[in-house]
This record gives sequence, C-alpha cells and structure tokens, in this order.
Amino acid sequence: MSFMGSQDVIFIEEGKAFKSCRRVARLASSGDSDDGGLVPPPRKKRHLDTEETMLQPTNGCLQHNGSVDQPSSSSTVNGTATGNGDDQEQSNSCNIKGRSSQEIVRLIGQHLKLIGLNQTAEVLMQESGCRLEHPAATQFRHHVMDGEWHKVNADLNELQALVGNSCQYFSDMKFLICEQKYLEYLEDGKVLDALHVLRNELTPLQHNIDKVHILSSYMMCSGRDELMKRANWEGKGHKSRTLLMDMIQQFLPPHIMLPPKRLHMLLTQAVELQRNQCLFHNTTFDDSIETVSLLTDHKCSLEQIPCETVQILTEHCDEVWFCRFSPNGKKLATGSKDASIIIYDVDPETLTVEQSITLDGHSYGVSYLSWSPDGELLMACGPEDCPDLWVWNVSTGVLRLKLSHSSDDSLTACSWHKDGQKFVCGGIRGQFYQCDLEGSVLDSWEGVRVNCLWCRSDGKTVLAADTRQRIRSYNFDELSDQNLIQEDHPIMSFTVNKTDRLALLNVVSQGVHLWDLQDKCLVRKFQGVTQGHFSIHSCFGGVNHDFIASGSEDNKVYLWHIKHELPIATLTGHTRAVTCVSWNPVYHQMLASVSDDCTVRIWGPAAKYRKQKSNKSDINNDSGSPSKHM
Repeated sequence: MSFMGSQDVIFIEEGKAFKSCRRVARLASSGDSDDGGLVPPPRKKRHLDTEETMLQPTNGCLQHNGSVDQPSSSSTVNGTATGNGDDQEQSNSCNIKGRSSQEIVRLIGQHLKLIGLNQTAEVLMQESGCRLEHPAATQFRHHVMDGEWHKVNADLNELQALVGNSCQYFSDMKFLICEQKYLEYLEDGKVLDALHVLRNELTPLQHNIDKVHILSSYMMCSGRDELMKRANWEGKGHKSRTLLMDMIQQFLPPHIMLPPKRLHMLLTQAVELQRNQCLFHNTTFDDSIETVSLLTDHKCSLEQIPCETVQILTEHCDEVWFCRFSPNGKKLATGSKDASIIIYDVDPETLTVEQSITLDGHSYGVSYLSWSPDGELLMACGPEDCPDLWVWNVSTGVLRLKLSHSSDDSLTACSWHKDGQKFVCGGIRGQFYQCDLEGSVLDSWEGVRVNCLWCRSDGKTVLAADTRQRIRSYNFDELSDQNLIQEDHPIMSFTVNKTDRLALLNVVSQGVHLWDLQDKCLVRKFQGVTQGHFSIHSCFGGVNHDFIASGSEDNKVYLWHIKHELPIATLTGHTRAVTCVSWNPVYHQMLASVSDDCTVRIWGPAAKYRKQKSNKSDINNDSGSPSKHM
C-alpha cells in the first residue's frame, strides 16, 4: 500500500513506515525536518584527511527516521560529550579554560534560570562560549513543558541514541512521561485517550506493574479533585511538568542535562558537612542555606554548649547519687543517700531549676531513678541492700506503688517499657522481674545478677548488664536471650541513645565505651575519665545525641563529641566524685551533674547565650568553669 506525495513515497509494511532514500538524503543535506520540528542530531565535523563516507546506509536509507546514527557511547570532558559531532567543537570553542571553571559557569547559568534571570543566563552562556545543556535536551525540555507529547517520544529516542549505553534508565523516563500524559488526559476528561495510553504505552513497557494497576484505578475518579487527591498530583500545568523534568534530569548524564538545582544541592551539602564536622554544634535552628550565610564558614564555639555553672543546688544533706531529666525536659529528679528524692521544675528560658516537691521514705537511700515515658510516674531504686522499689506520681506527690517481693531481694536497677504499663527491675542477688503497675510479678528470669537494665523501643526486648562483664538481650514473651556485648571488665552502668542502636558503657578501670548494638562491635573508647569501682552514670546529649557526658572520680565532668575520643571540655567545680550526669532531652543547652559533695550543679552555655534571672543569682563564688581540649 502506498500514498503518493509531491516528492516522496511512504511505504507501509506491517505497521512500520519507511521514508524513501531520496527524501532522506534531501533532508540530511538541507537540515529541514517534517517530523514535528525536531532538530536533527549534530553532523560530524569535517577534516581534510577524513573520508566523507562516515554514514553507512541500511537497506538503501539511513536509520532512526531519517536522522543520523549517534555514537554508542560518549565521555565527559569540561561538561560536554566528547564523542564525534559538535560537542567537541563546543568544548573547543568555550572561552573559559579548565573543566572546573566551565562546570561552574554551567551551574551558575542553571541557577540563574531557576530564579527567573533567563536573559542574564543567556548572556553568560554567550559570553563564556559554554553550553548549559545539549540542544537535544533543551528541545526535549521545551516539548515536555509545553505538553507536546507526540514530539516528546521522538526527543527521547534522539537522547537515547545520543547517550548510547551510558544511561540504563530510559524505561523509567518513558514510564514517567506516559504517566504524566495519562493523568493529564484524565483531568481533561479524555478518557479514551487516557485508556489508549494505559493499554498501548504504559502496559507494553512491562515496568512497575504495581503502579500501572494503581493508575488504572484512577479511571473511576469522579472528577479532577478526586484524581489529584488519589494520585497525589499537582494537576496539569507548569508545576507538575517541572516536577516531571526534575525526576527525568536525575536519569540523564550531566553532560547532556544537569541534575535539577545542582548548585543549590552542592551548597546544601557543603553547609551540612561543615555542621557535621563542628565539634560544638548544638542547636535546633534550621541550618539550610536559606537561613545561614554562605559568605562565612559554619563555626560554633565551646561557649554554646553547657560549659558554665548556672546553679548550685544544696537542698540534699548527704551524697547525691543520681539525677535524671523528665522526657519532656520540664522536670529534674535527684536521688540521694539522705533517703529523699527532690523534684525540680525547669525554667527553659533561664536554664535554671526551682524546687517543687520532696519525696521521702527511702530508708536505704536512692541510687537509681527512671521516668515513665509520659513523665507522670517516677520509679526509684536503692543501693545493694535495698529490697524495695517505689513508684511515685510526680504531679501529686503520692506513692503509687511500693514493690517488696522478698526481703532477700536486691532491687537496684529498673526500666520502663515504652507503653508505660509494665517495667522491669532486678539486682545483683539474682532477681530479674517483669511487673505491672499493680506490683504483680508477670515474669521472672532466674539466676541473672543485674547491674543495670534498659527496655528497648520494640516494647518486648530488655537489655541487662550482669556480673559476668556482659550485656545480654532478654525477650520475656519468647523466653529467649542472647549475648550482645562482652567486656573484659565489669560493666557498672550503661544507657542507650534515642536511635536504640548505640550503647554507652561505664566500665571499671576502663572508663566510657561506645558500642554498636546492631553490629555488636566496640566503636570508641573515650579518654580522660577516671573510673574505679564507683557506680558512675554517663549519658548521651545534644540535639542529635552528638555529645557524650560522664562524671568521674577525679571530681570533674567530661564532655566529648561522639566522633572523637578526646574530651572537648572538662567541667570543674565539684569537690568530690561526680556520680551521675543528665543532659536535658529537650532544652539541649542544659546539663545536670550530682556529686558525693552533696550538691547538684546545673550547667549551661556562657552568659551571653542565655537569659539571666532578674532578681537573684544562684551561683556561688566557686562556680565551675570549663577547660577546652583541642
């Protein structure tokens, strides 16, 4: 079957169209096109010593619908493809020498267009002699943004021939384009056209079949609003097509088309890198490039982390053994040898505390405290000889529960499950119980001598440091256990960070060790702290738990960055061993420490970084100060 034209003949055979060689030869020589306005691929640069028979005909005519075959692969030099054609000529004609300089010009040009300075970008490209992107890519972009889908497919074929085998994602690109076209037809009410795309373009790709099934369900949408809601789509227009181009740009090599917002991405990465390398960064402020200056490097100082004594609390009349901030950061609880617990209210503006209530009656003293997840209840344990456990309602000061399972028990450690309805407790005499809020022992594990406990975030696993210098994982539901950590010396205490992956151990004669619970490996040994046989409790702290704090038997508080073994600061002021520290989980510039000198110290940033109390000062003349380690 044939159709006669003025100067050409089109033969239709088994659904394929072939233009006559005479017509193709005329198009190749004249540069004209009748296939939708596509610009033909660049012709090869002529050389005097090069034969003109570089293009080989196939069955008497050229391939790819009358366009010249492109090289099967290309390399990237100075931001342009260096295969045959005008890409090499473009690179040679660039007025900017040096690959990095040319790429910077391209990045600036892309950003200028992004912010709407199109003419400025054109002047930059013209003056520099550089090219922002390949002409075929520019043509492709224009057709996508104009919604000329019948031309987009031809453009994509041209890009595929240009890139060759260096890009393996053309199926993804075709799928995204067909999806956009399908949704636009549905929005316009062109159901038959949308069905044609679904059956004849999307389905034959055999790509992301699950998504195709979801797309087919959109046929049942009652209108535009329902379609946009179910598809999570912006609707037909500039915004959705821009998002489409951003996704497609990620698949094309940068010498053809730059990745979307490339300069913005590089600057964001630079800001994040500087922040991550900062030893003293401890702020919740937005650090995106929209809120920071790009003209100076990111730099925080030691004075911005808790490094100065803000308050010295002397309400306890004996050694203070433990302290812990509540989960919402608004209360601080301290336990002492004087048999009392003192609850303080936190002032987040001045980073100070004020005594609220005192909970008495712990005849053996209070050596460990644990807040319930909602911050309403506080659980307290005593030293080795204490067989009792107390659960207090902090708001009312009423004792909710006193657990005394046996007079021979030693309940020195405890931890809440994440639902706040169950807890575990134990001690070094072999008790290990799981209980409810009524004091009933739900489960018990015999023969486990516990130094410290921690309930993991899965709600069923409990970590226990025992007297065999190890931490084991226990599951009361499945009655299973396994080894996680094995040390060479006794583990006196440990805590776990908010990601539930890193554990911080205080080890006899070794100091503070950081372990990865998932990989079961020792990550870091922090230096400086003096750790004998005292029970010293360290903690994670800071906005992203990037800091480590620990007391020490040399009367000091040590601060480390989690990525460095040497301390970044040593806080002095206490006169006897510092047994416990607690970093406020919400107000990250606030740290508390307790000591055998019967005092509690509240640490904060330097005075210029915090608000001052207007009526009085709570700091004595012997207020502590930091020493900086670099």
